[in-house]
Amino acid sequence: MFSLQDKTAIITGGGSGIGKAIAVLFAQQGAKVHIIELDEEAAAETVEEISSEASYHICNIADQKQVIEVFNSIGRIDILVNNAGIAHVGKADTTAEPDFDRVMNVNVKGAYNCLFAAIPLMKANGGGVILNSASIAAIVGIPDRFAYSTSKGAIVAMTLSVAKDYLQDNIRCNCISPARVHTPFVDGFIAKNYPDNQQEIFDKLSKSQPIGRMAKPEEVAALALYLCSDEAGFVTGCDYPIDGGFTRINN
Repeated sequence: MFSLQDKTAIITGGGSGIGKAIAVLFAQQGAKVHIIELDEEAAAETVEEISSEASYHICNIADQKQVIEVFNSIGRIDILVNNAGIAHVGKADTTAEPDFDRVMNVNVKGAYNCLFAAIPLMKANGGGVILNSASIAAIVGIPDRFAYSTSKGAIVAMTLSVAKDYLQDNIRCNCISPARVHTPFVDGFIAKNYPDNQQEIFDKLSKSQPIGRMAKPEEVAALALYLCSDEAGFVTGCDYPIDGGFTRINN
């Protein structure tokens, strides 16, 4: 079950965290993995860890021309995982316009650019699977995450639109909405924004999930594998929370 043998997968942000876990697992299941990254060192390390069946491409997903060139160079695409994203701390009246634009350019326009480039290739190939990375921030109120929450709400809406528009082209599209996942991104985020009380903030964020901890990247990757496999062939237009009970269970 859950074989990706003979399938080609593109994973944005595959150099670290959730993206890396997805890239590693998909390769283990037989996929030829293409990592889209800005961080060449991280991308190269992931590719080295995987196998000769993986490669990386340095690309700014906010630049549509770059994205189209890279995707066309790959050619056949069976799976697209729109995983790359950035965060920002701030409320509506404390988020500066450049910060808002930066989050939208990566999280929303970046995902759109990849869809714009991938869908024609999938249609030409007889179909494919798209998995977008949303967040529980799209469906519940998270303090001080105005721009980030807005961008992830757009991802959920984008997922529904794509799922509807390409049913007849044999293209499935779903999204996953993780709660907090323990990645190097989270450690760096805490260090940057809460340098004086890092352990306190880490513990607080961990315990905000009713299950009592953050998710592991590998747990998110396992859900991604199911949704991108043939076993999920009847699943499209869905958002899957993977949140340790955050959205449905009160502490």
